[in-house]
Order: sequence, then C-alpha cells, then structure tokens
Amino acid sequence: MDTFLSYFNGFAALTDPLNFAMLVGGFLIGTFFGAMPGLTSVLAIALLLPVTYQIDVVPALIMCASIFMSGMYSGSITAITINIPGAPSSMMTALDGNKLMRRGKGANALGHAALGSMIGGTLGAVLLMAFMPIAAKVSLLIQTPGKFALIFFALVVIVIVEKGNLAKAAIAMLLGLMIATIGIDDLLSVPRFTFGTESLIEGIDLMPLVIGAFAISEILVQAQNWRLDKAIDLDAVNRIKITRRDFIPLWSEVREIGIWLYLKSTIIGYLIGILPGAGGSMAAFVSYIEARRSSRKPEEYGQGSREGIAAAESANNAMCGGAFVPMLMFGIPGDPTTAIVLGVLVINGLQPGARLLENQADLISPMFAALIVSALILIPLTLYLLGPLFLKMVTISRGLLYSGIAVVALVGSYVATLSVFQMSLSLVLGILAFYMRRQNYSTVAMLLGFILGPDLEQYFRRAMSLSDDNPLIFLTSPDSLFFLLLTAAFVYMIVIRKPKSLPAA
Repeated sequence: MDTFLSYFNGFAALTDPLNFAMLVGGFLIGTFFGAMPGLTSVLAIALLLPVTYQIDVVPALIMCASIFMSGMYSGSITAITINIPGAPSSMMTALDGNKLMRRGKGANALGHAALGSMIGGTLGAVLLMAFMPIAAKVSLLIQTPGKFALIFFALVVIVIVEKGNLAKAAIAMLLGLMIATIGIDDLLSVPRFTFGTESLIEGIDLMPLVIGAFAISEILVQAQNWRLDKAIDLDAVNRIKITRRDFIPLWSEVREIGIWLYLKSTIIGYLIGILPGAGGSMAAFVSYIEARRSSRKPEEYGQGSREGIAAAESANNAMCGGAFVPMLMFGIPGDPTTAIVLGVLVINGLQPGARLLENQADLISPMFAALIVSALILIPLTLYLLGPLFLKMVTISRGLLYSGIAVVALVGSYVATLSVFQMSLSLVLGILAFYMRRQNYSTVAMLLGFILGPDLEQYFRRAMSLSDDNPLIFLTSPDSLFFLLLTAAFVYMIVIRKPKSLPAA
C-alpha cells in the first residue's frame, strides 16, 4: 500500500513548477530529436546529461522519462510523412504510414500512430508500476552468484540480438568491458591500466563515453552522409496541408483495429523491453509480424494498413515501461536510453535494487508519473496543437543544427566533469565510435558492456571469494544455475537453432 501511495505522490510532484517545466520541456525536446531524421532520444538525453549534474534528481528523471516517451513516438512523424523514420523504432510504421500519406490520408495515419503510442505508452507504464513491487521481491532472492549469472545473461542477450553481427557485437561489448576496468580497482583500491597517467587513475567517466558514442560519432556520420539530406524533398514538405481535425482517428477505424490488437501489442512491447539491449525496433518488428499473422486482412500490411501502424506504435512505446524494470531492480539497462538514465541515478547516489523502491520511492515515482502523463496527455495534445508545424522541423538547416549539437556536446562534457582531459576523451571515443559504426560494430553493445562491466567483475570476484575460489558455486547456487540455463536456452533458440525467416513485409 505504501508503494502505491508513493505512486500517487509522484503525480502530485508533477504540479511543482520546476518538475512541470522539465516534463513539458523534455517532451518537446524529445519530440524534436525523435522527429528529425538522424537524431534520436538517446542523443537528446546524452546532450542534456550535463544538466542533470546541476539540478535535483527528481526533475532530472522526469525530464529523461518525458524525452524517452516522446522520442519513441515522434519518430513516426517523418516516417509517415516523408518515409524517413525519425527513429529506428519507427521503420515498421513507415511501411504502412507513408502509403496512407500518398493517398492523402497522412493526417489520419499520424492520428493512429499517436493513438497507438498513447495506449501502448500508458499501459506499459501502468504495467511497470504494477509489477515493480513483485520484481523488487524477486530481486531480494538473488544472491551474489546469481547476480553474476544474471548480468552474464544480460551481456549474452545484448550480443545475440545483433543478428548477423554476433562476432562484432561481442567484440564491441568486450571493448566496453575493457574500458570499464581502467582506474582504481574497487576491491583492492589500487590503480590499474592507467599506463602511468594520473588522469586515468579515476577511470573513464560515463559522460565522455555517452557523448562520444552518441553525439560526436553521429555528427561525423552525418558529415560523411551529407548528400543524403537531399533525399528530403523540402518543396513536397511545404506543399503538405494538414488541419488539426484531420488528426483525430475515426471511431469506426478504431473498432476495426480492435482493442485486443492494442493490448497484445502492448504486452509484446513491454516483455521485449525487459530484455537487455532489445529496444523499440525489435518490439515494433515482432508486434508487427504477429499482428499480420493473426490479421483477417494480412494482404493490406505494407500497403497502408492502420492495424500495422497501431501494432508497431503500441509496442515500441510500451517498451519504454518494460525497459525500466531490469534497470531499476538489477542495474541492467533494457535499452540505450535507460542506460543513460541509470547514469543519472548513479550520479545522484541512487543504487538500483529492491531498496530503491522501498526507501526512495518518492524519488522515482515522479518518473513513472511522467511516463503516464507524457503518453496519455502530451502525445495526443501536442499532435493536435502542434501537428501542422511538425513537418517544418525537417526544413531546418542541417549545417546549423549539427554545428550547434557539436558545441553543446563538447561544452557539456566539460561542464559535467570540469576536466579538459575527459572532454578530450569525448572526442577520442567519438572518433572510435564513428569508425566502429562504419564497420558495423555496435556502439550500444560497447556502452552496455561499459556500464555492466564493473558489476560483472565485482559479483564474480565476491562469489569466488565466498567459495574459496571454487567456480562450482555458479552451478550449485540455484539462482545462478537458473540464469546460466536461461542463457544456454537463448543461445540455442536464437543462434544455434535459428528461427525460420519471416515473410517479407
């Protein structure tokens, strides 16, 4: 009962002027970054991460939650209107949304995308709040060997979800683990891998890695692909005329889609969100394929199906709620955005786990409330009020935009750490991430390896110490054995057995 009372207090906290400003401001920023092709909500939070050093943890988490939800939704705007997904999670939406746009029903497609996002995002956040107390009790049952096996399972899942690039994903993840070992050994309090440089004694901060991997590298990628901007027909964008009334979906269309499709897609998205590293793209893809499989009109998918839009958008926004579960209870991010949110928690001295919900629920409950308010109120409200202006965002000069992002990224990395060395690391890691992306190495796997590496090492060494260096403790401990068997099952089902190829969309 105390937990649910804290949830209610979380909504009350949103009435604070600063918290409300962070909620609305974060939502608008996330919408802008999500709708702009090449920008993502991950980049938005990475750029604003230095701001979290200067404000209280509650408004910082509220801002992150609203950016997460709005960035996931707003990728559908350009996916539908100009067939260029603003975010990777909106690729499935583009298949049907742009077909409707070409028929003159673009506003209707945007309305259905917003409705699916609203339902999926709201129910995903509700599921998060409902099952968090249960997850907290389960987390208390996991002992030190089990925690190592759980993190090992998460790292393996992060690698195997990169289909077709398992070796490169593994190398990227191992690189993240290696970077995390630089600095003071937490158990022995001695420096390691500093190469005689005092600047590395404190290790590499999360800030330069995040800004380098997601901001600097993105700027370099966009500079390399500068000619791709011409793919956006600005004259065609300016010719699009949309009124606010056009955004409201017809009730007959909603009934034809059916409430069951929204619910099923929400559950799929929520469950996939719990898997480390899966993300919104996988949630949208799996939900879309399942919706087409069970549809009475599968031939319409890919040709302008409103069911396809509803399935994809409900799932990728429901993923937001699911991704917070492993992050808050076990310190295992469900996707890159929650990896950065985890950094916000750690920066403010909050440790993931059951005690976080039990002792500091007043700090995280406003974040849950922000997820619900963003999905239930701000998504439909901003589409109705600002929808006709959304398309104008793609006409902004890319040169001006990315120059501004570069300045914000470098200044932010210095302000956050007050270290020229750490700012320089942002550039170095950004260049490294750029070349990694050119060769299809996953920067997400590297980031998650960096974040999970210290805990993986710590729990392994503690478990070995408890067993007098006997590795059989990982097989004799029931919770550890469970996660190791689960890891083997995932590897068999996804890598060895390999599911049959899905029919083309």
